[in-house]
Amino acid sequence: MAVGIAKGSEVAAGEYNGRVTSFVVLSCMMAAMGGAIFGYDIGISGGVTSMEPFLKKFFPDVYVRMEEDTKISNYCKFNSELLTSFTSSLYVAGLIASFFASSVTKAFGRKPSILIGGAAFLSGAALNGAASNVYMLIFGRVLLGVGVGFANQSVPLYLSEMAPPRYRGAINTGFQLSVGIGILSANLINYGTQKIKGGWGWRISLAMAAVPASVLTVGALFLPETPNSLIQQNNNHLKAKSMLQRIRGTQDVQSELDDLIRANEISRSVKHPFRKIIQKKYRPQLVMAIAIPFFQQVTGINVIAFYAPVVFRTMGIGESASLMSAVVTGVVGIAATILSMSIGSGGEFCSWLGGFKCWCHR
Repeated sequence: MAVGIAKGSEVAAGEYNGRVTSFVVLSCMMAAMGGAIFGYDIGISGGVTSMEPFLKKFFPDVYVRMEEDTKISNYCKFNSELLTSFTSSLYVAGLIASFFASSVTKAFGRKPSILIGGAAFLSGAALNGAASNVYMLIFGRVLLGVGVGFANQSVPLYLSEMAPPRYRGAINTGFQLSVGIGILSANLINYGTQKIKGGWGWRISLAMAAVPASVLTVGALFLPETPNSLIQQNNNHLKAKSMLQRIRGTQDVQSELDDLIRANEISRSVKHPFRKIIQKKYRPQLVMAIAIPFFQQVTGINVIAFYAPVVFRTMGIGESASLMSAVVTGVVGIAATILSMSIGSGGEFCSWLGGFKCWCHR
């Protein structure tokens, strides 16, 4: 994909004309809902699986062990293959969908992938909220996984291509901030719905996933395609230039446009990209591109965020208190994300917010 800057460019990426326009901000906020739907699902699923009415309806064996069996360890009470199928089906579907999402994004553009992701997640949320049996729950989870797979592949790419080069790091890490906001929102909703009398609060928790999914789906209909994608799809330089002028807020975008065109030409000239990327001279970039996300995931942070309420329950904490503990972890997660954005983006995040100096840059 033509997302880089061609070698030999006469203009450094940070010296392109343009600024962060309101058009870019609105587009990126809309697209970043892709992170919110992923975060919401991480926070909501672990919460509802710790709610007694939810377990009683769909996983009665687990509920009976929780309420009546005092001989087994708390850690064994949630040992259920069916419950594991419910929680893991999303991630299996997301993994498979991500392979198809890459091809769709390359062939048809970033906007269609975002639309597919939002629509699939919206359908899954509706099905989970109205579920009457465990099969509806699992099928809904599969649809949620398809949505997450498409959104997680296309949204970060969309944000990178829409953002001005000097602010690309700060805007792209906004995706992770959206994930944190989604987790915290889900934890707060779980804490509130758990208190609803009648035991149907879990339906609200699951169905509320439709809110960010609706924003993403409807927003995708109005999102502009990125200049990179316009060049890549139909080689329409005039349309790409017009879009670049619009999102940069200036007429003088020829230098950046030339680099995008050159990068696309170089990309098209590569006959065997996967064979080329494994060459020795690209090995450091390839290793880091794989190692960083790999080790981030195998630390188990997603599992901790996902199962936080369940973990707290196995420690003997009550239903309400375990959900509140998950809220605390969500708050800490957002605070840590903002701090890392301020430090790791080298001041981009601060200047993007209005030119204020972070404490770390004083």
